[in-house]
Amino acid sequence: GMMGANGMMGANGMMGSAWSGAASAPGPDASGFVAGTTAAPRLVRILATPVLRFSPDVVTVKAGETITFEVTTMGPAVHEFMVGPAADVAANKDGTPEITDIGMMQTKSLTYTFTGSGPFAFSCHAPGHYEAGMKGTIVVQ
Repeated sequence: GMMGANGMMGANGMMGSAWSGAASAPGPDASGFVAGTTAAPRLVRILATPVLRFSPDVVTVKAGETITFEVTTMGPAVHEFMVGPAADVAANKDGTPEITDIGMMQTKSLTYTFTGSGPFAFSCHAPGHYEAGMKGTIVVQ
């Protein structure tokens, strides 16, 4: 099939629960929260949906926390995931941390440390996607 191995693993394995958001590590307001460090980043799973949205589109972090974002594309469009200072993300600035070419049912990851108070954001800059609203907000606590 098109992505036989990957797709099967996703459907039957750990990623199945990721679609409900259940597999992200607990956030700062949840019981069991452990702040991510560079040695042990906190996992946040994000879906890039066929309607050009990220789910979730708001992620809460502790100041200084290191997060590994696992981004999965759920439909046929190819997406990107850029994260960093909000102004750089909005401008699609060169050098801003980014994952490109996340194809259907593919998962790619990026690890980022949120130093300072922000504002921070994430977005997809595939042609037309950001303009359609494919962006999210990082809330720093």
